[in-house]
Parts: sequence; structure tokens; C-alpha cells
Amino acid sequence: MLSELGRFLILTGVVLVLVGVVLVMAPKIPWLGKLPGDIVWRRGNFTFYFPLGTSILLSVLLTLLLYLLRR
Repeated sequence: MLSELGRFLILTGVVLVLVGVVLVMAPKIPWLGKLPGDIVWRRGNFTFYFPLGTSILLSVLLTLLLYLLRR
């Protein structure tokens, strides 16, 4: 029981570090958020942004990564 908790805490820490790295590095990736399929709607002083293409790309990449790690 205790070793499972330890593994969970380590995995949670690794995930948090990876999310932090992505948040720090994201502005330096020029195409991220500007892919075809990303929806931007501007009207007056209101802007609606929905990164659909970016979300699909990241989902596919993470799915492939997790598939390869589980093999």
C-alpha cells in the first residue's frame, strides 16, 4: 500500500514538472496555437479563441507517447 502511494506521488511530481516545462516553453514554439483548425473569432473588443487543431495534435502525440511507454 505504501509503495503504491510513493509511486503515485512520484508520478504526480513528474507530471507537474512536465506541465511546468511546457508552460515555460510554449511561448517559444511559434506554430503552437496557430495551426489550421484553430478557431479565432474577433468582434469589437472581444476575442474568442479555441485551439481545436492544436488540441487534436497534442492529443494524438500524447496518445502515441503513452502507447509506446505501455509496450
